[in-house]
Amino acid sequence: QAQLVESGGGLDQAGGSLKLSCAASGLIFSNYYMAWFRQAPGKEREFLASISKTGNSTYYADSVKGRFTISRDNAKNMVYLQMNSLKPEDTAVYYCAAGRTAWGPRGKYEYWGQGTQVTASS
Repeated sequence: QAQLVESGGGLDQAGGSLKLSCAASGLIFSNYYMAWFRQAPGKEREFLASISKTGNSTYYADSVKGRFTISRDNAKNMVYLQMNSLKPEDTAVYYCAAGRTAWGPRGKYEYWGQGTQVTASS
């Protein structure tokens, strides 16, 4: 059974940085595109970033471009999201997702993590 487990969330001040991690198990990690999403209270789930199977290509939502960086380590079955210059509006639950054919916000992601809370205080 495939499983994605996020970690690294927490509380930080606006302008600070956090790095989220997502550990994958039960799947051939290098066969999957990986992505990060978030969902704030009362809002729809929002796509943030995708990374290709090899890590050579990335794609970002405009809302995080230049501030967030997605990366992966296929040897460790890990995907990361480095978040810099945090803003209060970045407060949300952050999810990683995996899909064999997914890319960007409209792909079919087959597996999702349970989420990790990020709070950026003003």
